[in-house]
Amino acid sequence: MLSEDVRPGMQRMDEAIVAAMPGRSRVLWEGIFWGGTEQRIIGYGDLVQPRPRGKEVRWFVVGLARQKSHLSVYVNAARGKGYLLAEYAGKLGKAKIGSAALTFRSPEDLDLPAFTEMIAAASELCPPNPG
Repeated sequence: MLSEDVRPGMQRMDEAIVAAMPGRSRVLWEGIFWGGTEQRIIGYGDLVQPRPRGKEVRWFVVGLARQKSHLSVYVNAARGKGYLLAEYAGKLGKAKIGSAALTFRSPEDLDLPAFTEMIAAASELCPPNPG
């Protein structure tokens, strides 16, 4: 359950992602993920990532999560050998950019047109998986 101070920002980001990825799945991922931390991530779109050693991994194309003091958007799409997020890093506004993670305090800190352009590009780079 989201507190009232967080809900509007999460809803705004959710609406922007859904609009940029029409027809893609939207699933709540819960569990212990990278770094051994417990997470609740809204995942958009399906992605199957082959692994050099072991089974392929089913994941999301874009993920949205509320952290303690910020929001995170994970963009698991790549063009060539680099994550898509690197292409948009200078266009997204006041945010911290990691290799596949974008962190910011509120949607007002982002350039939302550039953000939604990036999310639409991620959706196009990762076509829906059959079945």
